[in-house]
Amino acid sequence: MKTTTVKRTATKTTAAAPKSAKAAAAKTPAAKAPARKPESRAAMIRRARRINRELAEVYPYAHPELDFTNPFELLVATVLSAQTTDLRVNQTTPALFALCPTPEDMAAMDPERLEELIRPAGFFRAKTKSLLGLSAALRDRFGGEVPGRLEDLVSLPGVGRKTANVVLGNAFGVPGITVDTHFGRLARRFGWTTQEDPEKVEADVAEIFPKSEWTMLSHRVVFHGRRVCHSRKPACGACPIAPLCPSYGEGETDPEKAKKLLKYEMGGQPGQRLRPPADYPGRPAAPLAAR
Repeated sequence: MKTTTVKRTATKTTAAAPKSAKAAAAKTPAAKAPARKPESRAAMIRRARRINRELAEVYPYAHPELDFTNPFELLVATVLSAQTTDLRVNQTTPALFALCPTPEDMAAMDPERLEELIRPAGFFRAKTKSLLGLSAALRDRFGGEVPGRLEDLVSLPGVGRKTANVVLGNAFGVPGITVDTHFGRLARRFGWTTQEDPEKVEADVAEIFPKSEWTMLSHRVVFHGRRVCHSRKPACGACPIAPLCPSYGEGETDPEKAKKLLKYEMGGQPGQRLRPPADYPGRPAAPLAAR
């Protein structure tokens, strides 16, 4: 009997194709954003100054958001503003200033009474110590007047460069860069500095802008940081300076979703439209989404 041998041809096995386009997309690596070209320092300075001009258009009424009527009130309010909101400070200071309108009055306050007055502003024990110390120093060393020099201001208890620059710029008209958390965050996002230390941030930014712009630049950047370029989720899709920002895309880029993240009034809620204070005499700024 003749035996027939059957040859078996091996077939190459191929992987099964994904069952859906969604599955295929899941297997495809996400496309990377195109790398930005290196920027010269001159180009960075031009871009930075254009950002400042654009912010001036968006926030023509930018101003310190602490309520004050004299240098002493501004100094006290700025010390109180550490680790809390300007809104909370403005709710706290009327009663405080009614009882302590001068450094002499505040220096004579009972510490426990002062603690109770400023308790809503948080860290009230440390702040009470600073307020009593700086008030006594103003009384004893400066004749009850707030000095108009940086070196004198930073010698007061609880007063650092940030507080000193706020007072100098807004009570004495002396240009200064106020590096708070908002300003430092945006300066790094804008590519003006890579520093984390506030004094180093101040030094880097001071080299980019003319001295005459320092105070208003600080207000504009802080306004933008509070209202649009938030810490955890910036509203990139509703930002008027997005084309100038090297950090575009860190936050929400969808315009409709981004608009819901906007906060325009101090203490405002998401979705509020951009508008100036009720007593601002100038023109209102256009909504960001329309720019």
